[in-house]
Amino acid sequence: MLSYKTLLARLFSALLIVSLSGCANWVYRINIPQGNYLEQSDIDKLRINMTREQVLFVLGNPVAKDAFGNDSWHYAYTLNLGRDTEERQKLTVYFDNDKLTKIEGDFETPKDFNVPLEK
Repeated sequence: MLSYKTLLARLFSALLIVSLSGCANWVYRINIPQGNYLEQSDIDKLRINMTREQVLFVLGNPVAKDAFGNDSWHYAYTLNLGRDTEERQKLTVYFDNDKLTKIEGDFETPKDFNVPLEK
């Protein structure tokens, strides 16, 4: 039969191992992209007075639409690279009477944005 000290030492060792395993920094974490990945070349295709369908064709479905007015679409992208690095991008497109009026976010506004597409 195990002595009281041996049993206590084993119990303490087991608790120590279990508690320290949660602090391990060597556990692999997969990089999972979330949201809409956009590039500047996609944003450069946008022009003022584009219809919603044209914007949808260029950028794809937004992550979120304005719940109160349907005047803006929100595109967001997040990628966690390890534990300390995170890449985030966001873009908001605004509509007035179903026509694109403005864009805001982490991308540069295209130099030809204010030149409407020819009909």
